Amino acid sequence: MNKINFQKETDKIILDNQTKGTVPRLMLHSCCAPCSSYTLEYLSEFFEISVFYYNPNISPKEEFEKRFEEQKRLIEALPAKNKISLVKGEYKPSDFYEIAKGLENIKEGGERCFKCYRLRLEKTAEIAKEKGFDYFCTTLSISPLKNSQKINEIGFEIAEKYGVKWLPSDFKKREGYKRSIELSREYDLYRQNFCGCIYSRQSKTDPKEEEN
Repeated sequence: MNKINFQKETDKIILDNQTKGTVPRLMLHSCCAPCSSYTLEYLSEFFEISVFYYNPNISPKEEFEKRFEEQKRLIEALPAKNKISLVKGEYKPSDFYEIAKGLENIKEGGERCFKCYRLRLEKTAEIAKEKGFDYFCTTLSISPLKNSQKINEIGFEIAEKYGVKWLPSDFKKREGYKRSIELSREYDLYRQNFCGCIYSRQSKTDPKEEEN
């Protein structure tokens, strides 16, 4: 996929729906409350959103539950023009370890992460199709450490497979990441210092990684 400004693609879709006078339903995968904060503030103006908290990569289970409770608390507190609901996905870490096999030692941000994107996006599309949503998307692109080109590439592939429209995105644009930090402070959100999986946690504690 050639490099695309996905924020401009989002703008086009929003404008088209506004012209039609419609408020589409969006199934939004979320990895955590901080990453969803700006994303929800922004998108809830234009979509009716169901946040799908599906993250079998997160370890340990206590971390998974802590992030879910923060997600729930944020949604309850955040003002929104259109409805925001929350769906809790099944916590089944074996699904993550299955796709990570053979990639355990790959550097953070590589092929293991791409497979993790796909795992979570595919489940999001599956639920979106099952429940009759118009679009699916993810908060992942707000992070400067995540590959938004790859996220969107995978999203479009999965959209074709499931017949549900992918909402292209790069939420770090227009200072989205900066705004997420501001909102995290405003709502006193728990901000973890690792992506979620055991390998990302190790990369934060491995002295060799910290030297690089």
